[in-house]
Amino acid sequence: MKETDREAVATAVQRVAGMLQRPDQLDKVEQYRRREARKKASVEARLKAAIQSQLDGVRTGLSQLHSALNDVTDIQRSLADVSRDWRQSINTVESLKDVKDAVVRHSQLAAAVENLKNIFSVPEIVRETQDLIEQGALLQAHRKLMDLECSRDGLMYEQYRMDSGNTRDMTLIHGYFGSTQGLSDELAKQLWMVLQRSLVTVRRDPTLLVSVVRIIEREEKIDRRILDRKKQTGFVPPGRPKNWKEKMFAILDRTVTTRIEGTQADTRESDKMWLVRHLEIIRKYVLDDLIVAKNLMVQCFPPHYEIFRNLLSMYHQALSTRMQELASEDLEANEIVSLLTWVLNTYTSAEMMGNAELAPEVDVSTLEPLLSPDVVSELLDTYMSTLTSNIIAWLRKALETDKKDWLKETEPEADQDGYYQTTLPAIVFQMFEQNLQVAAQISEDLKTKVLVLCLQQMNSFLSRYKDETQSYKEQHLRDRQHPHCYVQYVIAIINNCQTFKESIVSLKRKYLKSDVEAGVSLSQPSMDGILDAIAKEGCGSLLEEVFLDLEDMQMQAKWYLLLRGTARVKHGSTCPCCRRPGDRHADSSFWRATDASLGTLVD
Repeated sequence: MKETDREAVATAVQRVAGMLQRPDQLDKVEQYRRREARKKASVEARLKAAIQSQLDGVRTGLSQLHSALNDVTDIQRSLADVSRDWRQSINTVESLKDVKDAVVRHSQLAAAVENLKNIFSVPEIVRETQDLIEQGALLQAHRKLMDLECSRDGLMYEQYRMDSGNTRDMTLIHGYFGSTQGLSDELAKQLWMVLQRSLVTVRRDPTLLVSVVRIIEREEKIDRRILDRKKQTGFVPPGRPKNWKEKMFAILDRTVTTRIEGTQADTRESDKMWLVRHLEIIRKYVLDDLIVAKNLMVQCFPPHYEIFRNLLSMYHQALSTRMQELASEDLEANEIVSLLTWVLNTYTSAEMMGNAELAPEVDVSTLEPLLSPDVVSELLDTYMSTLTSNIIAWLRKALETDKKDWLKETEPEADQDGYYQTTLPAIVFQMFEQNLQVAAQISEDLKTKVLVLCLQQMNSFLSRYKDETQSYKEQHLRDRQHPHCYVQYVIAIINNCQTFKESIVSLKRKYLKSDVEAGVSLSQPSMDGILDAIAKEGCGSLLEEVFLDLEDMQMQAKWYLLLRGTARVKHGSTCPCCRRPGDRHADSSFWRATDASLGTLVD
């Protein structure tokens, strides 16, 4: 207490010192005293109130503890009385065993009497239920089946409740109602058959589909009730839970899968366009089915079934599985293109999932890809490898065909301006165009890759083309009488070089984006150089041919002069001009014609 007093005095001194720092503050001493007195009175009042509240709480607690002590004492006395009475009544309880047995028998008999009518009418109800199932009256058949199952389950529950270990009586009841499970299975078959044809049934007889859904809903409610009772009693009737809703979606899933797989009507051996036909049939069937599901089936199912969303997921999964199967087959290049075009473009286009009739329930941006990126990449690699082999073979065949034309006895064709040309450039770039158009259907990236491939193979092809023109020239020089139209075809080859240049530029301008043109254009100078070399060699060949012809004419002129001066018709021979025997005929028509043809060259 003394320590507390000292601290209080020290604090008061500090506060007074803080308030009286200037002389003019001495006038306010009385005011400060009154303010501090009010604060002191306020603090004392709060302290008194807090202490009073604590005292009241303690008083109340003591009163409750006293009452609890009295209650505990009373309970203790009551428990002692109960214990004494229980010891005295043990013998009495033992003597009531006969009453307990009587109560059990009474309960069993009461349950039997309650279900007596149903028990005796079980065979008749079974026959009626079977007839209703065969007639297609599914709702009525299910109502009677529910009555049979209710009677069976009620009897078995009472038996379980009275004597759960008595399996003989349980087996007896189950055997008596044995036909019930068979009826349930038969009814389920009819339900599954309707669900398998649900897309057709919903158009022709939607009430039948509604009946099936109502039966499934009834069974779901019974399953939930029985599972709730199982938590309390542990009893579950035979055949429960049926889980017909889960089975319904499994049936629909199998139906969708079968429908997708069953659309393949042809094979590669019977029809080269088998995959295109197969994919088009799938597209049409899936689109029609989803439109029917969106507009009609959703009206036959409860909203919480989310039937359209589930069907959409089933179709997507079935399509993904089917596309994986197709991708795993040994597909040809055109088949790979058809598959990838369908998967990457057609599936999400307005022709299928992006159709306006499916909006807004179907959002193509949320659909998972039908093929994984790894599978797509593998297919593209296979396609590029096959395409490379095909382009090499096509170019080789085109060149062989053009080489055969070089040996013809007829002149090459001419364009609209009259310039000689062959069909080689048109054939080559028509092939390139077709492959680029196909690649563009799949993706821009593939189109660029195909264009690069075409240019690379074109570079190699031009090297072979140059070698073949050189061989063509050498072959002609060995026998200048063949090929007959050598000069015309050399001119056509030179013109082809210009056509090749123009076609390459046109191809790149049409199919190449400006942002990637720089990288692809690296091969252009090489091809231009080869084409210039071929054209230059062709022009050299033409000049060489002219010089050889001039050289031959000069040689002919020299022989002419020699023969003109020394030739004599042998005795007994004939003159080459008049066919008469004799000596030289300097004025013969033969020599005059020869002079006229070679006169200019001799000069």
